[in-house]
Amino acid sequence: MAAAVPAGAIFFGEPDGSDHPNVGALLAPEAFSDGTWADCSGTLISPTLFLTAAHCDQGVERVAVTFDAAYNSATGETHWGTWHPDPGYRPAQNDPHDLAVVVLDDAVSGVAPAELPTEGSLDGLERGAQLTAVGYGAQFVTHGRGGQLFHYTDIRYQAVGSLTTSTRAWLRVSMNPALGNGGTCGGDSGGPNFLGAGADETPILAATTITGDLACRATNVIYRLDTASAREFLGDFVNLP
Repeated sequence: MAAAVPAGAIFFGEPDGSDHPNVGALLAPEAFSDGTWADCSGTLISPTLFLTAAHCDQGVERVAVTFDAAYNSATGETHWGTWHPDPGYRPAQNDPHDLAVVVLDDAVSGVAPAELPTEGSLDGLERGAQLTAVGYGAQFVTHGRGGQLFHYTDIRYQAVGSLTTSTRAWLRVSMNPALGNGGTCGGDSGGPNFLGAGADETPILAATTITGDLACRATNVIYRLDTASAREFLGDFVNLP
């Protein structure tokens, strides 16, 4: 998550297991102080292309990702590739171009890539529409004298939220547990939000997680992938619908 917390986790959700094998984690070059490795989340959108957020930039060209539902650094499977951020990326409220892809050295086999939306297809998305967020971030937060402490496990989780508002570049999704919703936190940055939920979930990756509120209890703010600017960047790497 960009402006709110360090890139994080699914809140008020459940372990994903094998439900979304095309969702992976961008791994940090070194373990964090709690021994975890997931830096951000992302999605396989072609056999050799991993989509995430530009603000997850580690400052290196070569990066590693995993699609393990529960990543273990000693035994886990990793895939290496080359980092390519959107050259137009900038922190901005209107359109941040906050996208990046990892071009993988080798194709990921046995995993169906997520589908991208057609241009402008989210314009008519109604308030209350459900979206399924998936990612590897912190699953809960504790509070102490030093402030908030985010707890990570390197396990892929999922949660369902409901659309509240939309703009030309953004969707804002309720993750308020009082309303039966869940959502994202630091470390879920770059991760997918699929159209629908449960039996009605689709393979369409509507938007990527970018930011939210500091407490990870109110709003998941996600970047639309059906816009002309998102498609301009992605079209350099993958065939668009």
